[in-house]
Amino acid sequence: MAIDTSAAVTDRVIVITGAGQGIGRAYAHHFADNGAIPVIADIDGENGARVAAEVEAAGGRALAVQADVTSPGSVAAMVDTTLSAYGRLDVLINNAAIFVTLGRRPFEDIPLEEWRQVMDVNITGCFICASAVIPQMRKAGWGRIINISSSTVPQGIPYFLHYVTSKSALIGMSRAMAREVGSDGITVNTVLPGMIETEMENVGRTDEGRQHVIGAQSLKRQQTPEDMVGTLLFLASPASGFMTGQSLCVDGGAAFV
Repeated sequence: MAIDTSAAVTDRVIVITGAGQGIGRAYAHHFADNGAIPVIADIDGENGARVAAEVEAAGGRALAVQADVTSPGSVAAMVDTTLSAYGRLDVLINNAAIFVTLGRRPFEDIPLEEWRQVMDVNITGCFICASAVIPQMRKAGWGRIINISSSTVPQGIPYFLHYVTSKSALIGMSRAMAREVGSDGITVNTVLPGMIETEMENVGRTDEGRQHVIGAQSLKRQQTPEDMVGTLLFLASPASGFMTGQSLCVDGGAAFV
């Protein structure tokens, strides 16, 4: 029997957490443009509904679901709503994270409450979401989990220790999880984006910092959400079916992993 190696995502149901704004919003639009059905899961229900309306106005299909990734009950409801609407759930993109609201500071000055909040969303939230979608993916014998890490990990970027630590943990989680679900036809991979500008204000980013990052890249320009699309489409499609537990750095060559 021939193995499907197409890069198509047509009619795939793709849950994207944190898709009500920023990079996640761009992912939702691009997946819809390629024939997929993005499920826009966001803690801000109004933002999610607005993005879904944008997708539909452009001729695509989308579903907005209010979801708190730190709440198992909320995430379970998100999965149930998705299955009720489409009867399937093919791909999870663990994108929701706390970053742009974080200020730069020495690690010893990070409040413990802020540390715990970052860990709760950035790593525990991904664990909760992956745990919730796995039963359906196992039943289908097919699934893709894509965890969004950060190129701050291989670069060891200072003054965001809680963020960098949480994104580093995602890589380890992906590798161990890939071992557990591979026999079920499910792949788990990690993508490490670089510095991407969106409509969201980033309180920890300065013009000087932007120029420093671009100067460290092999490709000397500002990264955009569109630069992530090809990698995510590949990882969400049958084309990546024999690739799992891997980390792909998409940052213009600032870091090599």
